[in-house]
Amino acid sequence: MIDRADENPEAWAGRRRRGDGARRRGTSGAVPGTNGFPLTLGAWALAVALMALVTFVNVTTILDDAHRRGIQMPLALPLTLEITSAVAGLASLVIVVMALRIAPPDRGPWWRTLAVHAFGTVAFSLAHVALMTLLRLAIFALAGHRYDFSLSEIPYEYRKDLLSYLVIGAVFWLVARERERLAAASAPSAAGEPAQAAGPATFDIRDGASILRTPVAEIVAAQAAGNYVEFALEDGRRPLMRASMSAVEAALAPHGFVRTHRSWLVNAGRVRALTAAGSGDFRLDLGCGLTAPLSRRYPGALARLKGDAFGQSHSSA
Repeated sequence: MIDRADENPEAWAGRRRRGDGARRRGTSGAVPGTNGFPLTLGAWALAVALMALVTFVNVTTILDDAHRRGIQMPLALPLTLEITSAVAGLASLVIVVMALRIAPPDRGPWWRTLAVHAFGTVAFSLAHVALMTLLRLAIFALAGHRYDFSLSEIPYEYRKDLLSYLVIGAVFWLVARERERLAAASAPSAAGEPAQAAGPATFDIRDGASILRTPVAEIVAAQAAGNYVEFALEDGRRPLMRASMSAVEAALAPHGFVRTHRSWLVNAGRVRALTAAGSGDFRLDLGCGLTAPLSRRYPGALARLKGDAFGQSHSSA
């Protein structure tokens, strides 16, 4: 996701994360998004299937209309027009994905979501029309013909592109939400639960082929890292686990962990100090030379941590 400057996750204090200078990639080889919006090959395959269906319907409709009017139309003409439109549309879907990562429909203020996607529909349509026109110009020129495009057709194309944006954007969003739901539902078994009812609570961190059964009290914080979550342990280790922050939060929240930022989850019992960072944000001192951001967008976390600090000060007195 493209973050606003005041929402960028802060680096682990005093060290560089593994992979600094290179973008982390998921198992599919694609650069993953953040904020819980990874897209699978299945989502893209569904988008291709939808485009192929629209192309088939449009080609058959054009041929049928021509036949009804008594016009002999070569199959190559509607195929060229509709396939170039589909290819350009698929290439332009990256704009839809970027808009969804910036402003998921179920997160953030509604006006920001509406503004981002209103701009996204215009950018998507312009990219689609520009690429489609270039492809048609090249193909028609190779066939010895001329393709004419008028700017007056842009409003017509925008109406069609608006529908494509809404339908395929909804598909991508629903697929991402379903992935998050399944991850959260499997969190207790996949991410860890208390191993023994009578013993201390533990959390299974799956770091590659290894499973680290870690007492939750030894987990200082967790930070989103693409399709992974990076844990900060009190002994200095920084294991990575492929999971969403929502799944990890669901498993650790019952053990006193608080979401302080869309990319940060901290152990409330580890907070040593809260320092104002300006604009309503705070910086949390977690000990061990580690700090974490507390965004003003998480007022519940601020109230919780202030309450814990107040209670600790009175109990110590």
